Amino acid sequence: MTTVLPVRRPGAATALPLDTDERSTAGGNAGRARQIWGRLAPWLARGALGIAVLAFAVLAVGPHVFGYRTMTMLTGSMAPEIEPGDVTVATPVPVSEVTEGMVISYHMPVGDQRLVTHRVVSVDRAADGSVTVQTKGDANTANDPWTASLEGDTVYQVQAVIPEVGELIRLFRTPGLSQALLYGAPVLLAGWLLMTIWRPERNENEEVPA
Repeated sequence: MTTVLPVRRPGAATALPLDTDERSTAGGNAGRARQIWGRLAPWLARGALGIAVLAFAVLAVGPHVFGYRTMTMLTGSMAPEIEPGDVTVATPVPVSEVTEGMVISYHMPVGDQRLVTHRVVSVDRAADGSVTVQTKGDANTANDPWTASLEGDTVYQVQAVIPEVGELIRLFRTPGLSQALLYGAPVLLAGWLLMTIWRPERNENEEVPA
């Protein structure tokens, strides 16, 4: 039997094995994750900054500009309409326009005269123009055990409720967190602005190495 062996011509290149990519797919996944996070992080930072600015405007600037008040509900006496930790937005209305069914904020005439937010259940207008009301918490079984005289020309009526924001405000008022926000927030904001200004723009025509 005759055996035929392949003959390599002088100077011919030796065939190389097929190139196989032995890199782990984990590296590729990590690279994609970093790329996604790099694109998502600036938008998250912008969103957090926007929410912080909006909250500051509503809770700190708005009352001085538009005259409303924001108050944090501490008890569950007005549940489920107003839960503990909710923030109420109240606007001034003339005392002469107070009617049954309104939810108003006023200083209770007994005890420590703290601020209370309850619903008006009865209104009494005297001949001299003074107005007294009796109120009740929606979650309470009985009316408040007092009659309140509304002093001044206006009283604050609840117009809107912002759920659970009060708990966040109380958290921000803790000494450690408030100091961190006071000194850390400006530094983070300045760093983000500098990165936005000095970040080199990627050339779309530039080839990305495999």
